[in-house]
Amino acid sequence: MASKFRVFLEMIKFEHTVFALPFAYIGALLTEQQIPTLHNLLWITLAMVGARTAAMSFNRLVDRHIDAKNPRTAARVLPKGLLGVAEVWVYVFLSFGLLAVSAYNLSPLALKLFPVAVFALSFYSFTKRFTWTCHFWCGAALGLAPLGAWVAITGSFHPAPLLLGLGVMLWVAGFDILYACDDYDFDRREGIYSIPARFGIKNALRISAAVHVLAPLCFIGVGILLNLGLFYYAGVVIASGLLACQHILVTPEDLSRAGLAFFNLNGTLSVTMFAFTLADILLPFKIF
Repeated sequence: MASKFRVFLEMIKFEHTVFALPFAYIGALLTEQQIPTLHNLLWITLAMVGARTAAMSFNRLVDRHIDAKNPRTAARVLPKGLLGVAEVWVYVFLSFGLLAVSAYNLSPLALKLFPVAVFALSFYSFTKRFTWTCHFWCGAALGLAPLGAWVAITGSFHPAPLLLGLGVMLWVAGFDILYACDDYDFDRREGIYSIPARFGIKNALRISAAVHVLAPLCFIGVGILLNLGLFYYAGVVIASGLLACQHILVTPEDLSRAGLAFFNLNGTLSVTMFAFTLADILLPFKIF
């Protein structure tokens, strides 16, 4: 059982939770610009674990036949038969169940929006079959994290979390485009839709860079809307630098460091944004 659980964690890349979870906490911090209650933090954390586990498990199920053909992904859990399809479906339903229970314990509006979350977390897995905008659908699924946390606590919408979610969407789409460059030949051969396959690697890197210029602008807009302070903007500056590093590391001539850019830099970015937002809440220093 312990061995199976380790295999499952490997399948869903549990360590990649670091991408979305800090932004969910940022959404929670910004609702009233103070530390949320332990109750809200607990259920937001469980909601994020449930949402991401369900999304990744479902994605692996939907893509298992494609993954088996791709040399980069052929060693994944399902193509190798390390877990059965039925087992993974159980994980999907249990994870969505955890998300539903978490939404119930957070706010009535969060529970009402549960079907929307299920659709968003599931639909993006199909998009690579018919649209090169699939990277933005992936980003939108993660962009729900700060918006969901805000709705869960306040039971209402606000322009700030919408803009924060848009920034997350653009950030994720940008690094997903970079990562997809590794599969350029396979995607073209198999008819998989992606920006590199549609526009070529050089243009894909340009599109990714443009998207990564827009993401920090969204984060700055959040700061303006909520009158945040110096520490928050310092976090945005550092995040912008980390985005720039990705485009220095990954070039049309050398894609070998795409994995480093994908996990190390982006994981650092999300944690940095959270840490500086927390510092801004604890030690407010307004600059406007």
